[in-house]
Formats: sequence, C-alpha cells, structure tokens
Amino acid sequence: MGGFAFMTSLRPRRRSDSRNQIWNWVFTIGSVLFCLLILPMRLPGMNILGVGPNWLLIWIVAWSISRSAFESAIAGIVLGLLQDSLTASFPTHALGLAIAGVLTARLQQRRFIREDLISIALIIFGFAIVTETAVAMQLTLQKIFDSDNALYAHLGSIWQHYQRVALSSAILSSLWAPALYYPLKRWWEKYAVTE
Repeated sequence: MGGFAFMTSLRPRRRSDSRNQIWNWVFTIGSVLFCLLILPMRLPGMNILGVGPNWLLIWIVAWSISRSAFESAIAGIVLGLLQDSLTASFPTHALGLAIAGVLTARLQQRRFIREDLISIALIIFGFAIVTETAVAMQLTLQKIFDSDNALYAHLGSIWQHYQRVALSSAILSSLWAPALYYPLKRWWEKYAVTE
C-alpha cells in the first residue's frame, strides 16, 4: 500500500514535466517562426541602407550559449536552410549560421562569454560579419568557378555590397539583440530549472 501511494505521488510530476517539455518545444519552434516572419520586415528603426537585423543570428547565439557545438551546428544549418527557403538557395545562409553557432558554443564552453548586454551585443556584431563573410565567399567562389551563372558581374561589386550589408546587419543585429535574446534566455533558464 505504501508503494502504491508513492507511485501515485509521482504521476502528476511526470505529467507536469512532459507538459513543460511540450511548452518548451512550442515556445522554441514559435520563436523560430517569429524570427522567420520578421526577417523580411523593414519597420522604422529596423533598417539601414535597406538591410535589417539578422534575427536568426540572434536566435542562434541565444540557443548556442547553453548548448553543445554539435547541437548549435545542427540548429544553424536548419535555420540557414529555413532562411534560404524564404530568400534564395544560393548563396546559402546555413554555412554562416552553423559557424556562428559552433563558435558561440565553443566560446561559452571555454567561459569566454559573459551573458551581459555588452558581451552579447559584441558577439552578435562579430558573428554578423562572420555570417555575411560566408555569404560573400560563396558568391566569390561562384564568380570564379561559374562566371556564366554568377549573380554579380565583377568581384569588386561583390565585396562592395558585402561591406554595406555586413556593417548594416552587424549594427542593427547588435542593437536589437536584447529584444530577442533576453526573453529567449529567460525562458530557457526557467525550463532548465524545471527539467
């Protein structure tokens, strides 16, 4: 009889844990979908030279801080492919987001990242440049090896465009990072406590 009472006291907790896990997945997938929806939007204060914040980069940095490098790479590839499905399949954004995810996870594992506003803004600023460099490198390789189908007529125009996009994206992404990073961080910390 005592064992039966013990088993019934555990059931609500297990159901609660699975409910929390479901809510965590709903929140995580919902936040990705939200980032995908606002990615093409150009609202006032979210636009410099026609370039907006890289919301998926902010999401991947927030995700990668408390995950392994492998999980971060997978998340970066998936988010990059989702972004490519909205824009164009070439150049792919998966490479740059995967690199940003892996580097963020590695920096956190070595305890180089402090999770304050300035550190996160600087990390996102740097990784925005890294992700845009990955895109520019793909365009450069396409121009070199397949110039008939290249998107740009000259290599110089690729890097001029890259400089404008990288700097604008880095500035806006780092300025808007707290608006997305802190709600995600607080949710995942809350979920980790109940896990």
